[in-house]
Amino acid sequence: MATEAFRVCPTTGLKVYLNAQSLIKANAVAAVVFLLIGGLFGLSVALTRWPAIHLLPANWFYLALTAHGFNVLLCWIIFFEVAVLYFASAVLLNSRLAAPRVAWAAFALMLIGAAATNVAVLKGSSSVMFTSYPPLRAEPGFYLGLILFAVGALAAVAVFFGTLVIAKEEKTYQGSVPLVTFGAITAAIIAVFTLASGAIILIPTFLWSIGLVDNIDPLMYKLVWWAMGHSSQQINVSAHVAVWYAIAAMVLGAKPISEKVSRTAFLLYILFLQLASAHHLLVEPGISSEWKVFNTSYAMYLAVLGSMIHGMTVPGAVETAQRERGYTKGLFEWLRKAPWGNPAFAGFFMSLVLFGFLGGISGVVMGTEQINLLMHNTLYAPGHFHATVVAGTTLAFMGVTYLVVPLIFQREIMFPRMAKWQPYVFALGVAGISLFMMGAGTLGVPRRHWDITFSDALLHYDYPPSAFLMLALNGLSAIAAAVGGGMYIVNVVASVLFGKRVDTPLKLPAAPPPAAAVGSYGSVAHVRIPGTVVLVSVFFVAFVLYYFVNWKYLSEVWPMR
Repeated sequence: MATEAFRVCPTTGLKVYLNAQSLIKANAVAAVVFLLIGGLFGLSVALTRWPAIHLLPANWFYLALTAHGFNVLLCWIIFFEVAVLYFASAVLLNSRLAAPRVAWAAFALMLIGAAATNVAVLKGSSSVMFTSYPPLRAEPGFYLGLILFAVGALAAVAVFFGTLVIAKEEKTYQGSVPLVTFGAITAAIIAVFTLASGAIILIPTFLWSIGLVDNIDPLMYKLVWWAMGHSSQQINVSAHVAVWYAIAAMVLGAKPISEKVSRTAFLLYILFLQLASAHHLLVEPGISSEWKVFNTSYAMYLAVLGSMIHGMTVPGAVETAQRERGYTKGLFEWLRKAPWGNPAFAGFFMSLVLFGFLGGISGVVMGTEQINLLMHNTLYAPGHFHATVVAGTTLAFMGVTYLVVPLIFQREIMFPRMAKWQPYVFALGVAGISLFMMGAGTLGVPRRHWDITFSDALLHYDYPPSAFLMLALNGLSAIAAAVGGGMYIVNVVASVLFGKRVDTPLKLPAAPPPAAAVGSYGSVAHVRIPGTVVLVSVFFVAFVLYYFVNWKYLSEVWPMR
């Protein structure tokens, strides 16, 4: 193992394997590019749903909807997650990367696959949307690109696991792996299930698209496909929770209240989180009621328990760290005096709040079999997953980027004032998107229809005026989110290309933690988190109230004959 293959990070004291550093850079840059592409398509979709603007014709709307889903839900997220996996293994464990050539081949496969699918979509004959349900048939290149992307991502995950083995054998760390790495392991295990499921269903669908298979059963396709389509979000949850712990440690030196409890919560994700995929199948008559009830009640609640544990331990760790700094007055001085001007912290904490209050509560509601019938095929569904994938995962990834650019790219953030405001602008936009789409869905607005005014239909249906208001506010929120996303992309690209080189330790606003705090955890000895207890209590009250409001909505449907 050549010593020149490493550099020592002046901020954390961690040894960074240069091949791992290059791969982190490549995957992160690719992720940002696909975020730009997918974000532009998403903005065009929102402006088309706004009846007063109605930007795109029908064929372009479904093309944009397909491209938006693929580029942001798969490409942006998974490229960035691969970068997180390499950081959590090679960098945090002071280890060399296993099989760098395989890692570069994986990156190339993912890039080629993403390009092939995008080309197929842009040609105009593959507007099957993200779900791509048969009998809708896309070009063969659409499915082949997805297969190549999935295989490349699986290879990257294999490199991650190989790196863990090398670090263990070469004893590059002491004791158990850090909690952030443990969270990344959770994401990687779920990724194997997710990506393998995608390959299992997409290979026969590809053969169907070229005429070698006569028929793809739609119900079978949905059942297996959602093991990828929804479980990919479970990769995101595990990854962005790991990022929460990482940012809290790097910015504040925060330690989890109990490492054992946090690790148990991640274990619950591995065992039960994928079962949430069932909520996409609750309206399918071909699936037994027993299967639906089990997946949406007893088993899913254990996955929800995992998220609720993190929902207390993460802000609890922040509160404990802040109180150790002397912010002990009242319930919330620790929160008021938090480093809100640090974009990494701001992005992380708003991701935590929005993911819990908007994504978590709406997810449990959608995962209830009876209530699901009210909202599954309405705009409520994309409103929910914008709260999880965008307000949760994307905002957390944006936050950690402001630490990754100086630490890995060794460049200063070029526009610090823009960086300070960017998480707030983006959070405001995505919170509005989620709330107003869920509001429109509650009023019955369909999730996949190009024109809710039904202007060219023989039979018309008139939605209440409030539905049009919701779609207008959704459009304005999408513009705000696009501005926030644009601020992030411009700043990151400018910093990477033109930012001043970092040769001295990074100065974090809130008293930097000891070297490598993120790589070495320990539970807090004395815990006093009254502020976190109040915040969690507010969450539970909001959850109970909203849950029973939806049962009231359901009761209003029952008298129908």
